[in-house]
Amino acid sequence: MSKKNKPFRPKARRPRGFEDKPAEMLRAERALIDAAFGVYDSRGFEPLQTPAFEYADALGKFLPDEDRPNAGVFAMQDDDEQWMALRYDLTAPMARYVAENYDGIAKPYRRYQAGSVYRNEKPGPGRFREFVQCDADSVGAPGAAADAEMIMIAADVMRAVGLKDSEYQIRINNRKLLDGILESSGVPNTDAGAVQRIQVLRAIDKLDRLGEQGVTDLLGEGREDESGDYTQGAKLSPDAIKAVLGFSLAGQSSRTETLSRLEKVVGSSSHGRAGVAELAEIDRLLTACGYGPDQCAFDTSIVRGLGYYTGPVFEAELLADIRDRKGRLVRIGSIGGGGRYNGLVSRFRGQEVPATGFSFGVSRFLTALERMGHTKGEVIAPVLICAFDKELMPDYFAMAEELRNAGIRAEVFIGAGNVTKQFKYADRRECPVAVLMGSDEKVSGTVTLKDLKLGLEMAKTIESNEEWRESRPAQQEVPRVQMVAAVKAIIDA
Repeated sequence: MSKKNKPFRPKARRPRGFEDKPAEMLRAERALIDAAFGVYDSRGFEPLQTPAFEYADALGKFLPDEDRPNAGVFAMQDDDEQWMALRYDLTAPMARYVAENYDGIAKPYRRYQAGSVYRNEKPGPGRFREFVQCDADSVGAPGAAADAEMIMIAADVMRAVGLKDSEYQIRINNRKLLDGILESSGVPNTDAGAVQRIQVLRAIDKLDRLGEQGVTDLLGEGREDESGDYTQGAKLSPDAIKAVLGFSLAGQSSRTETLSRLEKVVGSSSHGRAGVAELAEIDRLLTACGYGPDQCAFDTSIVRGLGYYTGPVFEAELLADIRDRKGRLVRIGSIGGGGRYNGLVSRFRGQEVPATGFSFGVSRFLTALERMGHTKGEVIAPVLICAFDKELMPDYFAMAEELRNAGIRAEVFIGAGNVTKQFKYADRRECPVAVLMGSDEKVSGTVTLKDLKLGLEMAKTIESNEEWRESRPAQQEVPRVQMVAAVKAIIDA
């Protein structure tokens, strides 16, 4: 066949920045999400699911980068010429849902959700363009009490997945404090200064990774990273850069000391004074509920990168030493966070609709938990019912059903292949037990059980096929009626 007539075969490949998830990863993700859902549900929150696509104008100026339909998000034009975009988080779609159903839902509206979100950004190690988020939000709750509850929820999720209080910390700030600093530095709190403000927020957000000099560059003219990519700076004046950095480093060891210092930093700024008052109320509620400064601390370097936050903000950070497979220390940093965003629902309705929430990235959190040894135990592979005789298929399926009714995972081999191929399949699946029954066993009312894991261990000490056939290691014949109990005994052992 000539090359011209050769049929086209696409190359099997994943798009960059997207990942396949095998069974072990999916099960671990589900366990993590279930733990968080248990926390949310216990506090009276209700589940919600929104679609992956939203109209781009519903996401609006809160897109990750600039106010363009295709900047930072994956967008497409529908047949009615309206721009749609894959959601970049779960909060903006939730705000649209609340606005669309505002008169029919109880306020505050308290919801939780988990699902994939999408960022049209440069992929890299540990940085994906599709990842799973898990959120909880309260809409219609105006006071600092709602923010304090979200901070408590973040701490409770850390505990629910098995972390000790010494292994995490919720770090809290208030965007109103920074608003006051920026106003006094000549950056207007208006649409005209929106891009510059987001550049400032993102610069501060990188303080722990880039250090003071790197953030100073991003607050000024800009910075070139190790790969040669250049990030445009916020172009603040030297005095403004000094003020912003001074504020970002104002945190103290206790919440009370930080509040005292912040009162001096914000001076006469009305935004700044309001921010300090909200943090003081949060401190009062956290203290009353037993969440001490080691668990929940004030940290003025926490600003959160997205532009829609309007008040208290916080991040959940892991404190334990985490090492990679080569034993090197790895800094995971923030695995989630949230805060107050009073503008999202208000965009749709033209009236003040206060809201606050908490969100974490499932994959990032899970990676950290695995390295800390906090993931759930492994799932046992299914028992395999080998299929020797097509006429006995009803019996095979009945045996599998009996095992499943006893809480044991089981499957009948329905592929093509003789017994050798079936055993190879069982080995690849890491099945603990294989159940064998042919026509002779059917007549005698027995089944043969092969302990595959024990057989694998014993095989290491057997030197010849003859010895293998004579010893028949890890194999037993039991009455058919005792099959379930015998299989359970092997698995339990």
